[in-house]
Amino acid sequence: MDTYLKFYIDGAWVDPVADERKTVIDPATEQPFAEIAMGCAADAERAIAAARHAFTTFSLSTHEERLSLLERILTILKRRKDEMGDVISREMGAPRHMAREEQAGIGIAHFEQTIRAMREFAFEYMQGTTRILHEPIGVVGMITPWNWPINQIACKVAPALATGCTMVLKPSEEAPLNAILFAEVLHEAGVPKGVFNLVNGDGPTVGAVLSGHPDIDMVSFTGSTRAGISVAQAAAPTVKRVHQELGGKSPNIILRSADLAAAMRAGVDKCFANSGQSCNAPTRLLVPQEKMKQAIGIARQAAESVRVGSPVNPDSDIGPVVSQAQFDKIQGLIRKGMEEGAELVAGGPGRPAHLNVGYYVRPTIFARVTNDMAIAREEIFGPVLVILGYDSDDEAAAIANDTPYGLASYVQGEAGEARAFARRLRTGIVRLNSSAWDGAAPFGGYKQSGNGREYSKFGLHEFTEIKAIVGFGD
Repeated sequence: MDTYLKFYIDGAWVDPVADERKTVIDPATEQPFAEIAMGCAADAERAIAAARHAFTTFSLSTHEERLSLLERILTILKRRKDEMGDVISREMGAPRHMAREEQAGIGIAHFEQTIRAMREFAFEYMQGTTRILHEPIGVVGMITPWNWPINQIACKVAPALATGCTMVLKPSEEAPLNAILFAEVLHEAGVPKGVFNLVNGDGPTVGAVLSGHPDIDMVSFTGSTRAGISVAQAAAPTVKRVHQELGGKSPNIILRSADLAAAMRAGVDKCFANSGQSCNAPTRLLVPQEKMKQAIGIARQAAESVRVGSPVNPDSDIGPVVSQAQFDKIQGLIRKGMEEGAELVAGGPGRPAHLNVGYYVRPTIFARVTNDMAIAREEIFGPVLVILGYDSDDEAAAIANDTPYGLASYVQGEAGEARAFARRLRTGIVRLNSSAWDGAAPFGGYKQSGNGREYSKFGLHEFTEIKAIVGFGD
């Protein structure tokens, strides 16, 4: 078993204060394959002190110095892309080909987008006789999840470095190894001592210290809404900036003008991608009532064509979910949907018949669901899709917005009609007609899906404070 028993603090790999450890489980085999050190409050304090000390000088670094640093990091990330993908695949279960191209690839894309945005971003400009400055906010505590791990690390670290912030990262203890590799990349790229620090640990210990510490100026959190509330409560006494990207229960509205078969197949594939473990997955699919029977038939065929298997099998479309706890949660909600009277179209409880080991979930679809059912309201975070019917566009919009979440939504239909419908949706992102991911688009949500925006120039704004020097031009 591989062991990773050091933290990256103040430019060096150091021993933890205590000797608590955690095994990392391969979700495809249910067997431990690595061991990490788990940090305590003292480890977090040491990392925060290093970041605070480094901020004094790094905050005054030039635009050109920071841009050069980002470019060096990007070069090394590209060189180690497949290695990063393989690590992510092993620790959280994504198929290896997907982990290399999408999981590792999106981390690279965030650095590319940040470099592009940084070249164009006006860190200083005149407004009349006043000089407007965008200055680094300070020391940032970063708490990131396991489902798209390097995506969420990169989209926080890249803008923090670009703006002159220093940081302490606590990655998910479920999938921590990609963060360790990422720290190696930053060290090789020559990130100055103390600018980037990594401490593994759990939320109640390391996460709580980062959220509440007076020397942390901003906490950037991605995870569940429940955990996000705890982060915000811990941060409140120090009045620090809290940026959160939280849960979702995203609707996918198929308008009457859409190609039903194409839209249904694309919607099923998008929902099940990454084993359904995406906060913006289109998990509520809305179809016209008169097309429900046809939609069910298409959905069933699409679900039955999804190949569930080992992450190392190149033919696998999806792998296992991340952990026993996640598997159990999903199974409970599938059974809940059956108890609630929803029509089980495909899948159901248990593993696929050909798999008896691993946290594999049967791709599951429920139809004739009503929006008051638990499976329509709770974020399942697995390959489970619910289909709801609607009679009018007004009803479709009302159902889509009837959720505490507001991260993403999807609309399929004639272009002009889809654009108009998008304006009715209370979500931070609307994707029309299976459009491709856009790394320059702002990412974040309304309501209980969080606050603030990530990606590209929007991330740069999040990591800066605005200063006005009045009379500068007199």
